[in-house]
Amino acid sequence: MSDDTLAKDTDVTVAPQRAGRHRSGPSAAPAGGGGRDRYLDMLRCVALVRVVTYHTFVWPWLSLVFPSMGVMFALAGSLMARSLKRPALSVLRGRLRRLLPPLWLFGAIITLAMMLKGWAPEEHQVGRWWARMLLWVVPVADPPHSAWGFEATEILWYLRTYLWFVLLSPLLLWAFRRAPAAVLCLSAVPIVVFTTVWTVPEGQAGIVLLDLATYLACWMAGFAHRDGLLDRLRPALVVSCAALAMAVGGWWAFGHRVDGSYDLNEIPLAQAFWSVGFVLLLLRFRPRLDGPARIRALDRLVVVFNSRAITIYLWHQTALILSVPLIDHLWHVRAFELSLPLGSMWFQFGVAWVLIAVAVALFGWVEDLAAKREPRLLPSR
Repeated sequence: MSDDTLAKDTDVTVAPQRAGRHRSGPSAAPAGGGGRDRYLDMLRCVALVRVVTYHTFVWPWLSLVFPSMGVMFALAGSLMARSLKRPALSVLRGRLRRLLPPLWLFGAIITLAMMLKGWAPEEHQVGRWWARMLLWVVPVADPPHSAWGFEATEILWYLRTYLWFVLLSPLLLWAFRRAPAAVLCLSAVPIVVFTTVWTVPEGQAGIVLLDLATYLACWMAGFAHRDGLLDRLRPALVVSCAALAMAVGGWWAFGHRVDGSYDLNEIPLAQAFWSVGFVLLLLRFRPRLDGPARIRALDRLVVVFNSRAITIYLWHQTALILSVPLIDHLWHVRAFELSLPLGSMWFQFGVAWVLIAVAVALFGWVEDLAAKREPRLLPSR
């Protein structure tokens, strides 16, 4: 595999997930080593499955059990630090080349569907409307969408935030390497300021700032992992820092519930602290994965997930949306009505994964072209 976007594990990111608006050995490679890191690959798979699971069932406790988006930003930060051993401009070009073409294909299909459903500008806003469509080309802010298309496009906040982190990484890594421990600790300050002292401005600028502040510490934890800082720290110190961060996040979440829910996706400060604590533990204590690696089908699945991560993330929400009318049609077939659990959310979950597999087969080849590889239906490595 080669340089990627959605946190792929080589040197060469949807979750996410929000309910409303939002809202070369058998063991894992060392942090600074080369080649695939099976452990990070596996984490990415778990994160993607968790994102789809969350968007199906919307269980708030999932955000505590496995904060997927924080994990994905940490993995991406680690790999970005590794890539920046090369000239920054070439790294940025490579990341953008791998991120944008899959987004362009997704955007072309979704925007066409929205227009066919009647989405159009007001007469006096035609020029401004088309100008905002440029955000589908380079999503430095959330691309425009119709009310009908909101559910399919709300997951784009992750790609927008990832893009900003990529653009800021040369500066962030420069600062980190001058005072690693201090910068890692200070990376939690912006979200504290934005949620307790100063309210971010309304509109897209405020949304971008809030998301960057929420996951900045996770991105910097990725830097700390790649540069070996976490491995140099005593395990007891890492556990203590992680436990403290998670305690702060949990305390804030249960004390600042949104509509009675402790869902971290709706509570940025809690998300930031809980996620970075969770990430510190995952990146400091890496288990050997010899057993799973011997299961050929599982290893192949991990390869597919990591090579098609952007496609899976981009299309999973659309798959969930399409699963509803598809299941509705199945109710009209008496044999299916009697023999299939059509009313079960687990059945919808399964149907969504079938549709995700279809999307991977139809659109995944764009990731190969973006990575300058020969297009393939399914990658083997």
